[in-house]
Order: sequence, then C-alpha cells, then structure tokens
Amino acid sequence: MASVAADEFLTNLSADERELVDQFLTLYYNARYSNLTWGNTMWRGVKTLRCPLDLWLYQEIIFETRPELIIEAGTANGGGALYLASLCEMLQWGQVVSIDLQHPPTLPKHPRLTYLKGSSVAKEVLTNVMACANDVQQTMVILDSDHTKAHVLAELRAYAPLVRKGGYLIVEDTIVNGHPVRSDFGAGPMEAIEEFLAETSDWVIDRTKEKFLLSFNRNGYLKRVR
Repeated sequence: MASVAADEFLTNLSADERELVDQFLTLYYNARYSNLTWGNTMWRGVKTLRCPLDLWLYQEIIFETRPELIIEAGTANGGGALYLASLCEMLQWGQVVSIDLQHPPTLPKHPRLTYLKGSSVAKEVLTNVMACANDVQQTMVILDSDHTKAHVLAELRAYAPLVRKGGYLIVEDTIVNGHPVRSDFGAGPMEAIEEFLAETSDWVIDRTKEKFLLSFNRNGYLKRVR
C-alpha cells in the first residue's frame, strides 16, 4: 500500500471502518465499569484513568517538543501527573504542575511534580500557573478536569496563550456526548474545541496524533502554528 498522510487516511475511512473503530472504542470505554481497560490502568502502581495509546503519544510529543513546563488540569489519583513527571525525569528536562479541586493525601510525590489545589480557571490558580510559566520557552497543556463545554472553553482561552508555536494543547475525553460514547453527556470538550478554533487561526488539529486509531482525544491534539 502506498504511503498516505494521516489526515487523508483518517478522512477516507469507509463507513464500515469508522463503525468498527467506534464500536471498539465504545467497548473499550465501557469496560471501565467492569474494572477493565482504562479504569484499571496503572503507572508505577497509581491509576492513570487514561487510554495507554494516548499516554504513548504524550511521551512522543514531550520528546519532540521538549516543554519546560507541562500543565495538567485534572489530577484525580495522580497517576497521569506521575507519568508525566517520570518522562521528564528520563529526559532530565521539564517540570509538571497538576491542578484539581481536591487532592487526596495519597497523591504520589516526585521532585519534578507540583500540585495546585483549586479550579483550573480560578483567578488565584491562573496567577500561580502564570508565575510557573514565567520565562519558560515552551509549555505543554493537558485539559482533563470538568468536561462541560463552558469549562473546557474557558480553559482553552486561559491556557492557550502559554503555549508557543510548535507546542501542543491537548483536550482529553472529546469522545463524550456521542463522539461516540456517553450520548447523554451534553455539550463537552469536542464542542468547546469547535468554538475555540472558530475564534482563532493560531491553532490546528494535528490528526497525526490519532495514528493509533483508538484515542480518547479525537480532534483534541491541538498544535500551535503561529
């Protein structure tokens, strides 16, 4: 088979192929309720609550772009934050700031990891994040907190200016609200991305980051192009 661009390949999937991908993604997503798949995926003994194929892409992006600061909105059990900090440790490069409304006392510790408590769009939290990002050449942002459209859109508008050309802002769980899971969810991350991209030409969806076909972040790998 001749090599084709990722965009072309994904765009030209047949209806049957798209249905197959959606069916497996739905099966994979719903298996969480039986303590399988992403509901039971660990990094160094801590739950990550993420699709491992997306985590693999995160390490590729971090190696490619070398962000000095990685901002994670949505800490949960801390497995994702620990994973990101571990990657920074391996590269001997970068720091992680993870934000959530509540932080359980069992959160993992790491010298490259700092936790901030509060809403990701609260003024005091944004002030602290801006201070962390001061004089940083490149920042990577991962949004995985409140998945309602209004909240994600507010996060996009607040954190996008921290990412420089060539860097990434990743919006997680774009698959809810029927894309293809959780059709009862209501407007969420996917709809927030659509409105955000209509406001600016500085960002594009990098479809090459969906190269594994199975991703919780469809259309969610945003790359700054100007």
